Amino acid sequence: MPEPDFLAATRSAYDAAATQYAEVMPERFHTSPLSHAMIPVFAELVRASGGGLVADAGCGPGHVTAHLRSLGVTAFGVDLSPRMIALARDAHPELRFEVGPMDALTVEDASLAGVLANYSIIHTPPERLPATLAEFGRVLAPGGHLLLGFHACDDPTGPAEAFDHTVCPAYRYSPGHVAELLLRAGFAEMARLAVAPGEDPRRGLPRAFLLVRRVTPDPHL
Repeated sequence: MPEPDFLAATRSAYDAAATQYAEVMPERFHTSPLSHAMIPVFAELVRASGGGLVADAGCGPGHVTAHLRSLGVTAFGVDLSPRMIALARDAHPELRFEVGPMDALTVEDASLAGVLANYSIIHTPPERLPATLAEFGRVLAPGGHLLLGFHACDDPTGPAEAFDHTVCPAYRYSPGHVAELLLRAGFAEMARLAVAPGEDPRRGLPRAFLLVRRVTPDPHL
């Protein structure tokens, strides 16, 4: 099956921007408390559920993967950009990183304890988002946890909106809409964090984090 055009464009754009991205984003992540406020909660839930392998989907240069590891989570990173993965491996040689799309993860069904997608679904076109969320559901074990971070629409229940991302085309998503898609994909919402537009000094866009749990299938259905 031919690769979708948006994947090729995203890979090329992030390969070109990888060095600059790796110089800027880790510091921006660590110095912005609201950017990682939900990640310790996610890590604690994974540990409290018995631990296991966690995928950082769209890991970029690996700084969030390393942060998860510092929180006691066995994490590995996946990114579409080979250049990003090369930088991640150089910066964090003790961790596992793989090149690949997050909508076709190379792991077995129900094999992960958690998935983190930190601002990585923003490059997924709206019509492809349900398939990506379904893939996260496929790889998560029942009871496993998923944390999504993304730029949000001004209307919390409105449609997706394209916005001017500095690297490649990107979309703002309604938290309510994403939550509904997650429900259909077999997840139960646990918590959400809404970050006000004024807390984003670069773009002035609201942001959202959704924390959900993979529902245990009913054996009688």
